[in-house]
Amino acid sequence: MQSIMKKRLQMNMLLIMILTIAGTLAAASSIQINTDQENEDHMLVKKTDDFTITGDGSSKNWNRTEWHELIQRRNHDQSDGYKSEFKVLYSETGIYILYRNEDRILNATLEEHFSELWYEDVVEAFFWTDESTPDYFEYELSPLNYELPLIVTNLEGELVHWIPFANSYHEESDRKTQHKTTIIGGEKRSGAAIEGWIAEIFIPFKLMHPLKKIYPDSGSKWRANFYRVDYDDGATPYSWQPYETNFHDYENYGVLLFE
Repeated sequence: MQSIMKKRLQMNMLLIMILTIAGTLAAASSIQINTDQENEDHMLVKKTDDFTITGDGSSKNWNRTEWHELIQRRNHDQSDGYKSEFKVLYSETGIYILYRNEDRILNATLEEHFSELWYEDVVEAFFWTDESTPDYFEYELSPLNYELPLIVTNLEGELVHWIPFANSYHEESDRKTQHKTTIIGGEKRSGAAIEGWIAEIFIPFKLMHPLKKIYPDSGSKWRANFYRVDYDDGATPYSWQPYETNFHDYENYGVLLFE
């Protein structure tokens, strides 16, 4: 009788140990999953001194931060898509963005600032600086180095746009952007066979007026998303964060945490 009870006690202890180990592993797995998910939609934006952009990302300032991937969202099997990635930095005066895109054909014909650049090859950035209002800043740049900055009000999907004043008309303006592009493995002309292209951008915070909270400091948070559209085989969108409807789906933007 004592032998049977002893065996039962040993079996119960073994079962408790198994359940304890399983619970610990499950909890560890759950913690890891949650951490990964948080990392996917949050980005630490490191601070830098102001620097002059070159169009090819060769400034040593870019070594302070890492690349983030733009994910292809539709039109192709993901394994056949181009690689696209970007970096972000900020300074006392503005925000810097660097894009690097694989490509085969330069699909860009527009040769004027403030054109409808989204109908051709383009990179885009959206910054939602204050979540209390449906207003945000949009910036687009083509591989031919033409830009489109916009202030957007999103009234439940109805978009109202304004072009910020004076950034391209006054060379000495403190609202003026800097932007340059470099073509990899080909010429900077419409229809050229290429291997890829790089876009480097500086956006002064002052250009984002009259949006609120446009001057971040350490610990500040913005909502944002980053995009690319390629037209080698129809409009093929890429984005940092997934979206449900279009690039203006601001409620699904990720979070920029300023260092």
